Amino acid sequence: ELQVNIGSNDESQPERGISHFLEHLLFEGTKKRPTNQLISNEIESIGGDLNAYTTNERTCFYIKVLKKHFSIAVEVLSDIMVNSLFKEEHIEREKNVIIKEIDMINDEPRFYQWLFLQKNLFQNHPSKYPTYGDKKVIKNLTREKILAYFKKHYVSGNMTLSVVGNVPRWKKQITEKFVLSKTKKPAKKLIKEPMATREQIVRERRKIANTYTILAFKTIPRFHPDSYVLEVINGILGRGQSGRMFAEIRSKHGLAYDVGSQNVGEVTFGYFAVYATIDKKNIKLVKQLILTELEKLKKVSEKDL
Repeated sequence: ELQVNIGSNDESQPERGISHFLEHLLFEGTKKRPTNQLISNEIESIGGDLNAYTTNERTCFYIKVLKKHFSIAVEVLSDIMVNSLFKEEHIEREKNVIIKEIDMINDEPRFYQWLFLQKNLFQNHPSKYPTYGDKKVIKNLTREKILAYFKKHYVSGNMTLSVVGNVPRWKKQITEKFVLSKTKKPAKKLIKEPMATREQIVRERRKIANTYTILAFKTIPRFHPDSYVLEVINGILGRGQSGRMFAEIRSKHGLAYDVGSQNVGEVTFGYFAVYATIDKKNIKLVKQLILTELEKLKKVSEKDL
């Protein structure tokens, strides 16, 4: 897996969505493999898996193969990083693909609810902006702008490459294939997010059967020692079907099918959320049940801990 320490939080207003766009574009063709199909087939034809994802803080590219095919995985991953073509035709085609991806996410409440939450949870922090960016910005992206962004951020000092598995001589293969710019990684701006001082209720109306509810709190970044406490709380409240939220809201009261909790701890931000997909008439009841379970955390048994 290759992690590039660049995500939507690092983008300026005229760049919204460029990190995610690059994630797509790097799979579109290289000098050796000029089409997307040639890139993907190289891995999938040997039973492997390759993909990528972009978050607020990072872009990750990964390949999973049997150990005997490790050299092929390294070669393909290095090829898209070092030899991508950035063709105009690929850029124009991918713009349409990403616009459809944005539409799909916005159409699907299970995805959209989390973007809606972050948009309203954060005031100053760039995590309030969706990773997929801004449609207008994406439509106006140029090859020059994309290449400049790539050359600035896709440098050795801004990347982490991880290998999992009992692979012999892995370092030699990687050193040979990954010849990257030694430019220093760009400095990141620190954004101060104010503490929440009051409850905020935000709604968006849609003509759908379910009401997608999330009760969330701004917390702390991953490097804070309390992030481990929040992981334990997340386990108690939301781990599978034994979590307290599942037991109370679904098993005991039958108020939701999809219910649970989530602890997000990133490098510069964090939040804790409890979610439940319910009937509109049960909002007050479910909120009270959630708050009751949170109150019970003041007394946790040794066994649960």
